Amino acid sequence: MKLENGATFGPDETAAPRSRKTATVIGAGFAGLSAAYELGKAGFHVTVLEAADSVGGLASSFETEGERLDRFYHHWFTNDLEVSDLIAELGLSDNVVTNPTNTGLYYANTIFRLSTPMDLLRFSALRFTDRIRLGLLTLRARRVENWMELEQLTAAEWLRRLGGDRVYEVVWEPLLKGKFGPYAEKISAVWFWNKLKLRGGSRGNKGEERLAYLEGSFAKLAEEIAGAIRGMGGEVRLNCGVDEVRRNGSRWTCAGSWGSIDSDLVIATPALPLVAGMIEGWAAPDYLAQLRRIDYLANICLVLQLNRSLSSTYWLNVNDPGFPFVGVIEHTNFRPADKYGGRHVVYLSKYLPHTDALYNMTDEEVVEFSIPHLERMFPEFDRTWVEACNVWRARWSQPVVERNFTALIPAEDGPLPGFHICSMAQIYPEDRGTNYAIREGRKIGRRLARAMRDGQQARTNEAHDG
Repeated sequence: MKLENGATFGPDETAAPRSRKTATVIGAGFAGLSAAYELGKAGFHVTVLEAADSVGGLASSFETEGERLDRFYHHWFTNDLEVSDLIAELGLSDNVVTNPTNTGLYYANTIFRLSTPMDLLRFSALRFTDRIRLGLLTLRARRVENWMELEQLTAAEWLRRLGGDRVYEVVWEPLLKGKFGPYAEKISAVWFWNKLKLRGGSRGNKGEERLAYLEGSFAKLAEEIAGAIRGMGGEVRLNCGVDEVRRNGSRWTCAGSWGSIDSDLVIATPALPLVAGMIEGWAAPDYLAQLRRIDYLANICLVLQLNRSLSSTYWLNVNDPGFPFVGVIEHTNFRPADKYGGRHVVYLSKYLPHTDALYNMTDEEVVEFSIPHLERMFPEFDRTWVEACNVWRARWSQPVVERNFTALIPAEDGPLPGFHICSMAQIYPEDRGTNYAIREGRKIGRRLARAMRDGQQARTNEAHDG
């Protein structure tokens, strides 16, 4: 069905038969698509409303001369079971590639390889005793069983306690400041603990980190989920941003410039402040304040397609405060360049406040600003290497995970029956990411489907007893 000012995946129908329960999911990122997928399997007629012109959210893609590329770099760890299980369920396992990766750290104008335990022992930026402390820190972090014990601590406090001041100042402090900028000193120890635990659990027999990727970009997975929703009689409507969600008798109405739709329940998956704007016509002030309490960083990502390789490192963490990006990720050190027309693909990523000057530059200004920094980091690099470039921005990219974050997270069930939230800020103690978005989306979809079945069964039993 073609909509005015919009597009849709789905059958040519404007409303589901009233014998079927209906659900509206706001947002076609992986949380929203996964929730809709589960509800569809349970027999709901589901409509997914997406403001953008494509599915996938932060995992959307763009065209190259070869395979499509993710706008923001993506991979998953070998212990990310939720995404791998869904890929298998959709019959896409043959499209998964798993490889060891080269990880490095840029510090004091030097690139240090840090992929294996042996690399750590050679990390000359630290004294030998501090290298041992760094290695033990990771092991001690992975042994934490009760993460709630870390809720009162900042990452800075915890990391200094485990590894000492010098390890913190060389390795962890620049990464925290590069990732969270003005919020670096507020970040919870739980957030950092989970990062160390996750990376430590995704290693091969020789200690090397192993990552997985879906051929054709992560957008391919999002499109397959959308296709499955369509196959179950649901819809995925694009260019349909939601301005208002309101109660309509016993049902719910989602409305925007494209029109409106009614359903029995709503799951909202955008950033919490955006959800607050949709419901401020009826929600209590304290509830709206809770949704607006968590801060978010934006992200800007410069994607360069080069005619030669920048380095041999896949993931380069940048511990240089003078370099404007927190990471240099050479995707084609993980996937071969011939997949992308022979071009070498490099991502330069930066999390930052949306008011930051870099975020508000034009695309051309971002490129001109960035190239001199690359020339400093890689002296052989020349701007003539650049065959193509793209600049992507995401306003609501990273929730700021503070101490005692548990107390800040709103419940999935909203203040009125039938209104629910499933957003990246509710993924905890893990951090936002494709694997956990899929987990949380499927979980809430299954829970609401089960509650509906249980309610129907109870009504049937009451009628029978009567």
